[in-house]
Amino acid sequence: MNSKRLLYVAGPTASGKTALAIALAQKFKTEIISCDSRQFYKEMTIGTAVPETNELSAVPHHFIQQLSIHEPYSVGAFQREALAVLKRLFKTKDTVILVGGSGMYADALIEGLDVFPDVNPQIRIGLKEQLEKEGLDKLAEKLKELDPGYHQKVDLGNPQRIIRALEVSIASGLPYSSFLGNKKAPDFFTTKKIVIQWERQSLYDRINKRVDFMVDAGLEEEVRNLYTYREINALQTVGYREWFSYFDGAFDRTTAIEEIKKNTRRYAKRQTTWFKRYTDAVLVQGNSEISSILKEF
Repeated sequence: MNSKRLLYVAGPTASGKTALAIALAQKFKTEIISCDSRQFYKEMTIGTAVPETNELSAVPHHFIQQLSIHEPYSVGAFQREALAVLKRLFKTKDTVILVGGSGMYADALIEGLDVFPDVNPQIRIGLKEQLEKEGLDKLAEKLKELDPGYHQKVDLGNPQRIIRALEVSIASGLPYSSFLGNKKAPDFFTTKKIVIQWERQSLYDRINKRVDFMVDAGLEEEVRNLYTYREINALQTVGYREWFSYFDGAFDRTTAIEEIKKNTRRYAKRQTTWFKRYTDAVLVQGNSEISSILKEF
């Protein structure tokens, strides 16, 4: 059996993943790989809850603010780069910590990625133009024609997922779903998943307090400085979109803050649903003492 182990600390936003990951890394004298896709970008700090300076200095971290929002990045690029880091770390470490709420990125690293055909960039450009002119419902209808099975599964409110499925289906002439299920997991480590759980209202209270903290810390100014670039993909996320709408006059400042709280709670709910798929995970209660959690590992 492989002696190299990846401990993946998962859980919804504001659940306490950072503190537990650092404690585990200190216990095993190892390093942390972040799979929080919102924390990859240098220009986004407050709204993405990047670990504090003292937390980053406590344990070596990888994939924290290593990119600019102007640099295109994909889950495939993350997988390749993170696997390379893991191979290097496992030369001297028996355990490495993975942490973050972006389940798709974690799964890509742990389980591998499906292989898709090359797509002409003009197809994506055309689909984006259609999205702007005709709206998301039209693209969803097109997906239903080309891949009815995937249409039933995909989040129909997520334009990126719909466009990705459409571009593959159009380029290949085959349903997008026909390319799913051919992934191969890396074989040089084993994985133990740890999912932090909270009672729903307690988690929502933590989210609301975190948003208030972010606002007090200067989130509005951080987003205002990025307003010129508001169409960039990396900025199409909770905590940023709402301020852009406020700056555009869609609603007032108080409403913007309430929208961030509401949308963050919805995001946490989607994350919780994703992590329920981890039937082999160790479940830990968010209000448990970290010292007692560490004893399990």
